[in-house]
Amino acid sequence: MSEPKTPTPTPAGDTYKGWVFKWTNYIKGYQRRWFVLSNGLLSYYRTQAEMGHTCRGTINLATATITVDDACNFVISNGGAQTYHLKASCEVERQRWITALELAKAKAARMQAESDDSGDDFSSSSPPVAPGQGGGSQNSEVQSALRTLGSKVEDLSTCNDLISKHGSALQRSLSELDSLRLTGEAGDKIRQVTERATLFRITSNAMINACRDFLALAQAHSKRWQKALQAERDQRVRLEETLEQLAKQHNHLERAFRGAAQANATADNKSATGPGKGEASDEDDDNEFFDAMEEAPEFITVPADPHFHKRSSSNISGFNSEMCPDDQSLNEEPLTMNQESPSQELVPMKKRRTRIPDKPNYSLNLWSIMKNCIGKELSKIPMPVNFNEPISMLQRLSEDLEYHELLDKASKCQSSLEQMCYVAAFSVSSYSTTVYRTGKPFNPLLGETYELDRRRESGYRSLCEQVSHHPPAAAHHVISDRGWTLRQEITVASKFRGKYLSIMPLGTIHAIFEKGNNHYTWKKVTTTVHNIIVGKLWIDQSGEIDVVNHTTGDRCHLKFAPYSYFSRDVARKVTGVVMDKDGKAHYVLSGTWDEKMEFSRVMQSSRGGENGTEGKQKTVYQTLKAREVWRRNPLPEGAETMYYFTALALTLNECEDGVAPTDSRRRPDQRLMEDGRWDEANSEKQRLEEKQRSARREREREAASQRTSSQSEEGAPHDNYNALWFERCEDQITGEQVHIYKGGYWEAKERSSWEGCPDIF
Repeated sequence: MSEPKTPTPTPAGDTYKGWVFKWTNYIKGYQRRWFVLSNGLLSYYRTQAEMGHTCRGTINLATATITVDDACNFVISNGGAQTYHLKASCEVERQRWITALELAKAKAARMQAESDDSGDDFSSSSPPVAPGQGGGSQNSEVQSALRTLGSKVEDLSTCNDLISKHGSALQRSLSELDSLRLTGEAGDKIRQVTERATLFRITSNAMINACRDFLALAQAHSKRWQKALQAERDQRVRLEETLEQLAKQHNHLERAFRGAAQANATADNKSATGPGKGEASDEDDDNEFFDAMEEAPEFITVPADPHFHKRSSSNISGFNSEMCPDDQSLNEEPLTMNQESPSQELVPMKKRRTRIPDKPNYSLNLWSIMKNCIGKELSKIPMPVNFNEPISMLQRLSEDLEYHELLDKASKCQSSLEQMCYVAAFSVSSYSTTVYRTGKPFNPLLGETYELDRRRESGYRSLCEQVSHHPPAAAHHVISDRGWTLRQEITVASKFRGKYLSIMPLGTIHAIFEKGNNHYTWKKVTTTVHNIIVGKLWIDQSGEIDVVNHTTGDRCHLKFAPYSYFSRDVARKVTGVVMDKDGKAHYVLSGTWDEKMEFSRVMQSSRGGENGTEGKQKTVYQTLKAREVWRRNPLPEGAETMYYFTALALTLNECEDGVAPTDSRRRPDQRLMEDGRWDEANSEKQRLEEKQRSARREREREAASQRTSSQSEEGAPHDNYNALWFERCEDQITGEQVHIYKGGYWEAKERSSWEGCPDIF
């Protein structure tokens, strides 16, 4: 099978990529290599996959010479030891590379000269200053944009020079041919080529004149554009000042209402000293004003909590919070809060941590551990904490709620088909946290739990429990005050194949919405970790997901395209179609599982021609403009030294009072690893695993004695373990044997009653 030809793309910006044959030695001759031209540097790799980790060589074009040998060969040399003898697939391809290289060389030489002349000034390649860093940042952005435009204009000038140079050479060659005075067919051919060259020269001159006119027009209007830009900037400053004044007024009113409520509470104790105290409180308001402004976002988000609205309005007769728009509730809610207990209701949100200790630089020979484990279950391999991240699988499962707001929005949808788009986007969003996360989470101990109480901030409570050890299974239940429930039981099957590791989550995820009683189910796709032994680890998601609404019969089929060296599609691509129970398409979803998802309403669909795969036909959808439904949150600053944790993941293992004794936050080996004490963590991990094995043997002995005494039938389970907060039953939707939350955990937390929890740590 011949290797597929990869056409070289047209240069986009300052980057040019493609396959070129490079001379290696007299034994191997020319070998196919992937070349990348960017920022005046020409680098090459053996494959496209090496671009992220292994560069085979780089040459600076600013000081390099470019010569042409023959129709397809050309040479690049910097005058020293670096000389590349290259061969393109055809003459046209060679000319494309020569043009791109000469452009890059001219620009690199120009930038180097500017850098030498300007001293400390920014070069044309300097990145713009980030917004918000000093008063001159906006001006820096404008200057950077102007420098970029100037650079592009100089590129056009370079193209003009190249066209003139090559055009003159072509004319000279044709003149030399014409001077040979050939007759017959050869002479006719030469005259035909000469005429075409003349037409080409005329067209090129027309293009050059058009570019010159465009340049003159752009320069004439540049001052007008700068004035318009300055006007927009001034208007933004005025809007920011207005918004700041509104925030101050809102804060002042809030404090005034709070003072009025306190004054009413102490009305019986008023005296002549009252006005003096009032003046003192005004001074306190002035002194505390800026501190309050720092907490302002937290106070603004509290009234937006629907549960908070209901709790406040229940004490006021005739007030219906559900009928109030959000902007009205923001202004009226402080009144209802302060009438009851202002000091309790206005407690600021808990400050969550934003950093964990940096990951230590421990070295370990992976092959010495993995070579005897090929084909085995990952859960049965005794892995040291060096390959873990300081988080358990239960906490990793709770990270599915990173984008819980998608379910909040879905609960408000009037259309079940539009609701399906948000649910499908939520099913994709859970994979965005895995793109850089190559560490393995801790395998939970049997009976281990993890709670995530975000009811005050986000309106939901989450509980996970490890309900089985072999096979490892975790049950998860989430209840939200905003009208939805999420539950799942995930069993992870994994196989190590030598070069890669496959992780297959088994189990069904359920999302139930109060509004419309819509019940959705779906399963997870396969996760593959590549380059286990050699190279840089990278993760891919592949497979298909069917999101089904069992209430209406609607369905969304999502396809996660596996990564391919030869595919022209965007990496990590996800596509999907939302259809009703009759199979009619209503929405098309597209995007990537690591970045964003969009959905478009289908106006018309039709069958296209055969796509060449088993004679199947493609369906062509005519859609409206796409709308973004989900976008990945940026990673926190310094995430590369903190296991690439998201902002939510950084808070998951934070110590918290009142959690169960079996909570993952209390796990000692995981805590030691987070603190950077990995040797102690490995010892503690071995102790916990041995303790778990001893408890399992004890349960097996008890189960065996019970079978003997009761003469139970053969085939009874050897381990009689029962989960504490979940009970095993048959799912009414899927017919699977699953664990469903039976209640009692949050009530036990309120009572601080944990007598039934096993001693696992």
